[in-house]
Amino acid sequence: MHTIESVENELKQLRLQINTHPLYKTLASMEDIKIFMEKHVFAVWDFMSLLKALQNHLTNTNVPWTPKSNATTARFINEIVMGEESDVNEIGEAKSHYEMYLDAMDQIGAKTTPIKQFTKHIKNGKSLHSAAQLVGLSSEIYDFIAFTMKVVNDQKPHSIASAFTFGREDVIPDMFFEIIQQSSANNDHTKYSKLLYYLNRHIEIDGDEHGPISLKMVEELCANDQQKWEEVLETAKQALDHRIKLWDHIQDTISNTSIVN
Repeated sequence: MHTIESVENELKQLRLQINTHPLYKTLASMEDIKIFMEKHVFAVWDFMSLLKALQNHLTNTNVPWTPKSNATTARFINEIVMGEESDVNEIGEAKSHYEMYLDAMDQIGAKTTPIKQFTKHIKNGKSLHSAAQLVGLSSEIYDFIAFTMKVVNDQKPHSIASAFTFGREDVIPDMFFEIIQQSSANNDHTKYSKLLYYLNRHIEIDGDEHGPISLKMVEELCANDQQKWEEVLETAKQALDHRIKLWDHIQDTISNTSIVN
């Protein structure tokens, strides 16, 4: 019988690959940070779809309202939505973490036009594939967000929670700590104060609050259902594998840019 502990044990090798990925040591200049953010922002964006999909499944947003059967999982996701969709930035303004990320990109001069055009196409009814083609999205980034949408569209709350918890929330504190360590050794902090705030906020919230809540949410959704636990493990493995491939792509782009310059 799988448990949270057994799932985490089976994911250790994949998590190690992410936490020791050579991408982090590749981030040696502000130009490298810009490239990273220009590509990673699409993962920041599609994370919100996992979040809202869970909220749709675990709470009731319909009117007239009726109660969901599990108020515990509803509370879990509502707490996370509060932090992700309407947190406060470094000057006390209410903003989503996605919006904070865009602000940080603007501050360091990273290009935000592609992600803004992409989301505009989505808002106007374009399919994920069409929007990706219209902005010239790389196949690696498209594959990453396409996997996320597949998990969402499969309509299995426990699998969505798995991608959310093990592929995103649970790995973010370690991942971002590596980025801060590498970038802070090579750059002037005042040039990317918004990015540092965003990263530190993620470490604080996701490591201390959202990460543990997400694990409890997975436990609640799976309970004693062995099939659900198997699907949680498989989804988590795939999510982490896609993360590694995205990291490979960003590292290759940075390395190739350095060679050209």
